Amino acid sequence: MSRYETAPPISVERTPVEGTCPGCGAAALAAYPVHSEGGWFDVVKCLECLHSVSRERGPLLGPIQLLSDLI
Repeated sequence: MSRYETAPPISVERTPVEGTCPGCGAAALAAYPVHSEGGWFDVVKCLECLHSVSRERGPLLGPIQLLSDLI
């Protein structure tokens, strides 16, 4: 990578969720993992205004899945 190239953006898959946002009324809800000061959380947020509809503690490593977890 040359000094002027940038790394590709890192993103997570957002899964559409049925319903409307209680904050702005948009039908644009999605579920995805987020990392914050408290660790990883599985959230449902409005993609229009970013209102949090739900937030539950997620897996220890977030979207990273260890091979040992699969056996």
